[in-house]
Amino acid sequence: MSHTRPAPLAEGPRVGIRPYSYADAAEFTARARESGELHRPWLFPPTTDENFAAYARVLIEDPTKAGFLVYERADGALAGFININNIVEGGFRCGALGYGAFAHAAGRGLMREALALVVSHAFGELRLHRLEINVQPRNTASIALARRAGFRLEGFSPRFLFIDGAWRDHQRWALTTEMTAADTLR
Repeated sequence: MSHTRPAPLAEGPRVGIRPYSYADAAEFTARARESGELHRPWLFPPTTDENFAAYARVLIEDPTKAGFLVYERADGALAGFININNIVEGGFRCGALGYGAFAHAAGRGLMREALALVVSHAFGELRLHRLEINVQPRNTASIALARRAGFRLEGFSPRFLFIDGAWRDHQRWALTTEMTAADTLR
């Protein structure tokens, strides 16, 4: 089990993305605890070192997942996380995005910049064709991020995911490589 931090995968003007490492446990869990009010009831990132180790292990070792920590370039502080889950290769070449900002970074546009870096990595190095975001309809901040990042609303799925003890309705948002190519032509 490595305890060193991996090199950045990509950097923008204010943020960079890099894979998870076990060495991130203390900062990640402290930031998650500080952000509980922001995250609830939408997501529940790990708040203990033990839970982080299990969470990170899956993102590090499972080939159907890719996890990215978002850090601020100015000071290296973790600003959030973006994960691609359920990666399917072959003819589908798709993944499902999940993300969260930490409270100190929320509302500053950092996650928008980071999401653009992850999308570029997913459509480039990971060779995916499609990314999906499933969002609970009342999670207006997450919906706004999906919309600003160019994802289109594709539908509604009642009782789609089991979160916080109940099956929750979700909106389905998606982005394909063709949609990002069209954006660069504008």
